[in-house]
Amino acid sequence: MKFETKLIRVGEEPNITEGSGDVVIPIHLSSTFARKEVDKPTRGYEYSRSGNPTRDALEKRLAALENAKYGLAFSTGLAAETTLCLSLLKPNDHVIVSDDVYGGCRRLFENLFKKQLGVKVTYVDARKIDVVEAAIENATKLIWLETPTNPLMKLCDIKVIAEIARQKKIITVVDNTFMSPYFQNPLDLGADIVMHSTTKYLNGHSDSLGGALMLSDDSLFERLKFNQNAIGAILSPFDSYLLMRGIKTLAVRMDRHQSNAKQVASFLSKHEKIQKVNYPGLESHPQYSLAKKQMRGCSGTFSFELKGDITNAKAFLRNLKELSVAESLGGVESLIEHPALMTHASIPQEEREKIGISDSLIRISVGIEHVDDILKDIEQALWKS
Repeated sequence: MKFETKLIRVGEEPNITEGSGDVVIPIHLSSTFARKEVDKPTRGYEYSRSGNPTRDALEKRLAALENAKYGLAFSTGLAAETTLCLSLLKPNDHVIVSDDVYGGCRRLFENLFKKQLGVKVTYVDARKIDVVEAAIENATKLIWLETPTNPLMKLCDIKVIAEIARQKKIITVVDNTFMSPYFQNPLDLGADIVMHSTTKYLNGHSDSLGGALMLSDDSLFERLKFNQNAIGAILSPFDSYLLMRGIKTLAVRMDRHQSNAKQVASFLSKHEKIQKVNYPGLESHPQYSLAKKQMRGCSGTFSFELKGDITNAKAFLRNLKELSVAESLGGVESLIEHPALMTHASIPQEEREKIGISDSLIRISVGIEHVDDILKDIEQALWKS
């Protein structure tokens, strides 16, 4: 089954023989399920935290999109990450993490797993294979990668790092939120687990929070599935329905996101008010060749640096008329934000500057509006900054 068909068919196969033939999966709102035999749950369902027909249909589709055996849906991306780490880590274990990961991810590793649970965390520039390898310790249990990273769009070689990790029996996790399964499939490159904030491109409409884990290892799945139920941060039936609905248009949306983003990135790269553009789809990106090797496209999210300081950045954002200044990304509408003051504000300024998140850095999620309107709004705001 081709990818575009999976988006629409998997998990929503009409049951004409035993069911009512629904073409769209119903929203099963019931919190509990009655049974005829006391020791036999009806079709395996007993309580919606443990299993729900709408969420099960979604999880089946999520697995298919990443060529995985299993999919698990959570209330948020951070809920998925927390459940994963609580399932796989214990005090004194060691984790290697990409240095410019999403601010909420870094906050979780720093304030919960490191400070409260005694997990050691090392942040590395994962572009450099020798640096990743040198950071491995006897206690290393997990390598957490974002590629491209948020917000600097740095890439790491998933295949090479996953092979190094496998030889040392270390689990490799890749946050694939920025690329979506349409443009990149980390499991096919050797990663053990793929994570998504489904809030972003998978849902695509800025109206549902969610997270997902996809994997194929039976033992890892059993541990994660147990804790999904035990911790209880599951995706609601209604949000599962919204996500199922949003996923159906992923392919057509991602093509438009990419097309628009390439034009915006190219425009900005030539603009006199712009110092630098970080977009793997441009040949000027230092890892353009790696992008071509492990990705099938470059999505619609990237960052760029204004000439000037935080005053200029604020003026630019304030003068936008059509683009929404808001956190998040991956929606059909264009969103733009200031990492240092918004998504990565929880990271101390010294650390932000160390990894390259300056006060003049802007992150944009280019939507699927007509690109001329997007460019026009950016152009007028730049000249007023």
